[in-house]
Amino acid sequence: MPIPTRTNDTPGLARAGAAAMSALDRLLRLARPMPPSGWREIDSGRVLRALVRNLDGMVFRRALDADWSVHFVSDGCLALTGWRPDEMVGERAVSLARIVHEADRAAVRAAVMAAVADGARYTVEYRIRCRDGSEKWVRERGAGVIDERGERVLEGFAEDVTEQVAGRNRLVEAELRFRSIFENSVIGMFQTSTDGHYLAANQALATLYGYRDPAALIGSLRDIAATLYVDPGRRNEFARLIRANGRVIDFESEVYRADGSRVWIAENAHAVHGPNGELLYYEGTVEDVTERRQYQTRLEYQATHDPLTGLPNRNLLEDRLEQAVAKARRSGERVLVVFIDLDNFKFVNDSLGHAAGDDLLVETARRLADCLRGTDTVARYGGDEFVLILSDSASLGQALVALERVKRAIAAPLTVGGHELRVDCSIGVSVYPEDGADLQTLLRYADIAMHHAKEQGKGQFQFYTDVLNTAAHERLRLESALRGANDRGELFVVYQPKVDREGRPTGFEALVRWSSPDFGPVSPARFIPLAEETGTIVPITDFVLRTACREAMRWPAVDGEAPGIAVNLSARMFKDPRLAERIGAVLAETGLPAERLELEITESALMGDIERTAATLAAIKALGVSIAIDDFGTGYSSLAYLNRLPVDVLKIDRSFVTGCERGGEDMAIPRAIISLGHSLRMRIVAEGIEAPAQMAALSAHGCEEFQGFMIARPLPAEGAMAFLRGADAENGA
Repeated sequence: MPIPTRTNDTPGLARAGAAAMSALDRLLRLARPMPPSGWREIDSGRVLRALVRNLDGMVFRRALDADWSVHFVSDGCLALTGWRPDEMVGERAVSLARIVHEADRAAVRAAVMAAVADGARYTVEYRIRCRDGSEKWVRERGAGVIDERGERVLEGFAEDVTEQVAGRNRLVEAELRFRSIFENSVIGMFQTSTDGHYLAANQALATLYGYRDPAALIGSLRDIAATLYVDPGRRNEFARLIRANGRVIDFESEVYRADGSRVWIAENAHAVHGPNGELLYYEGTVEDVTERRQYQTRLEYQATHDPLTGLPNRNLLEDRLEQAVAKARRSGERVLVVFIDLDNFKFVNDSLGHAAGDDLLVETARRLADCLRGTDTVARYGGDEFVLILSDSASLGQALVALERVKRAIAAPLTVGGHELRVDCSIGVSVYPEDGADLQTLLRYADIAMHHAKEQGKGQFQFYTDVLNTAAHERLRLESALRGANDRGELFVVYQPKVDREGRPTGFEALVRWSSPDFGPVSPARFIPLAEETGTIVPITDFVLRTACREAMRWPAVDGEAPGIAVNLSARMFKDPRLAERIGAVLAETGLPAERLELEITESALMGDIERTAATLAAIKALGVSIAIDDFGTGYSSLAYLNRLPVDVLKIDRSFVTGCERGGEDMAIPRAIISLGHSLRMRIVAEGIEAPAQMAALSAHGCEEFQGFMIARPLPAEGAMAFLRGADAENGA
């Protein structure tokens, strides 16, 4: 289409006005519907002129020629350019193209002509030179249209945006200044999102964290909590403090650098909110405070630790005891304060010199630290005196095991200055809460007990409380007797029968008993926990397994079925990687078929390393041996484990059997165990049957086997044989 030439004929303007009036007519009809007769009362021309005159800018129609000759322009051109409308329209008119700043003309024309070619609307911003020589920024919006003569022209609106552009420029300049400060600061600066990734970071922060540049930092740290902070919880604490206070000041945390090393940082940050109060992001600064932290740590360490041994000193000891007592108060457990004095230390110090004495103290400190748990504390109290805080001491047995371990550790030979030495110690013990609740009281009582130990001949330990002293020595006597009980033939095996629903014997559970010449018959409830703590349960279990398998080979069949034998395995046994091999060796030695042996484990054996437990049980199961879980429901194992373990039998604990004959809630747990076991294709055995009604109730719900005093008490070997013969004779009759 040819480019229209500039024209100022009045008919053309009239036609333009008529077109505008038509458009206005349509607009008014949409905005305020009214009866057709109402249109005759509106002066559309006046409305159009008023609208155009009152616009803050100028409305125009111009040709697409080289000068952008103006066909029509509104009165707003005077305020915008300084020229009146009649000076811009006509033969001697001011060219609209000429008032466009010479630096912008080409770009403006290109943008406008591209939009016209595409049939699209356009918006351009450019500078103009006004009549008085000043410059203004204008925003022009328009489109190419076909006029009344069929020629393409531009119609649009131009307005003054000088202040807006100036504001944008000021904003850009401010941003550039901020960017310069941000990028060139020697302090790390950042912006992070609320969900934990970096939006912006400067080079100083990238360098601090060990990254090549900010882009590498932003790309790598996509989860600040998990990948930056050593303690992932610090990010949540950071957000919590900002929510509470609006900012964080000197928020110190340990963080990972890109190479995995750690540094300490201090963050100062605040939240940035949007216009509606919504949280947009966090921004702040980061400083490396590693040296300061290290210096503070050294000062704190020196104030709380012995410079020779590195152990906690008296200052830290009191804090540790307060923590241990507070925890014990909540849990109802005991705390032991143990006062240790090295015997004959003065002789070593005087004869071999102070350097040798220091070496002895350092080695003693190391041994004490090595033989205690992580929850315990060992401190150097002064000279050759050490203090232990043994927390979580739920039983006297645990405490005595720890004290014996300490004695053995110190008494082990050591070489100092080329001399082999054997140094013993005297130990005094006080107990929270029985003896006191504060460090000074407990230390004083432990010191008294320690001196009493020295008076008894050194190399001993004494409790401050007479009752505990007596109990401790009684336990040591019992432990000593138990260690040799098997060799002296004091242990023996009894057999408790198991029967089916019809009362026919199906097998026995082998149980160990101890008759001591010094203590008489010792209850299993007394010596089995002691054996578990000291490790003597392992040889005891070997004895029971071998004896029971050998005895089972003598038993006659009942109704053509050879009775089985069940033996309890300690959780401690599962630490032996050759457990299955040892069981197989016993079966081979005694000749007992593997299918007649059932090994019972408690739920506690399932806790811990489930993968190792499963592998061990699988190896045992491969021998052909059955696996039973004893006292099911009384421990803390996960029911999810049952489906992963090769278990054949669940034994309902006697505590759930008692009262089950009443039904209702008393039967709820046994019924659930039976249902669970059957769903996993397991056999169910009920322990502690003491009444026919209990057996009948459990049998009605699907329990297959039963044992308890109602059926028979544990029997000696000949009694078990007689039980089987009697049952066989009864069935034969």
